[in-house]
Amino acid sequence: MNIDSLLQQRLVCVAVIEKTDDAVPLTEALLAGGLNCIEVTFRTAGAAESIARIRKHLPNAIVGAGTLLTADQVKQAVDAGAQFGVSPGLSEAVSKAAHENKFPLFPGVITPGEIMRALELGWKHLKFFPAETFGGVNALKALIGPFGHTGVKFIPTGGITAATLPNYLAIPQVAAVGGSWMAEKKLVAEKDWAKITAFTAEAMKVIAAAKS
Repeated sequence: MNIDSLLQQRLVCVAVIEKTDDAVPLTEALLAGGLNCIEVTFRTAGAAESIARIRKHLPNAIVGAGTLLTADQVKQAVDAGAQFGVSPGLSEAVSKAAHENKFPLFPGVITPGEIMRALELGWKHLKFFPAETFGGVNALKALIGPFGHTGVKFIPTGGITAATLPNYLAIPQVAAVGGSWMAEKKLVAEKDWAKITAFTAEAMKVIAAAKS
């Protein structure tokens, strides 16, 4: 599956899953709201197991591994069946491991120098993180100026909400937007799958409006 197919819906739910038993119901709630793409962050001990469970039980879901900080985590993600990886920053060790495993990686960048280095390392889809803290839409537009012709695409993530989602989607170089608002940790802990589905459906309406 190529990267454009992975990000076809232009939205990635970034989820912290504390209990592996919540992985499949959470993803089912997202699917019910119309979203098939989830990034399971490696911030918990059960991240790899959560990814494996989703891949086994929900083959229609697209599952990525987030917060990849080490080459070993890349290997764990690949072994669990993750279809893409996301890193909060630019690490040569993580990059090397991803290339060795032919694993699509979206490394995190925030400065022109980091974008240049990511391009040198062979990556064209970059996570712009933390987006809102570092100037949001205006900062991203300023960066696109000198890099737009390179074919680089961005996945802004960090502090984005349903209200600010349309502003990012309006930028042609934004391949997708990462967000956690539709599946915040509290909602997952409370197993409020209905609310997660409702928030997801609202976000997908925004996506549909941006495409039209």
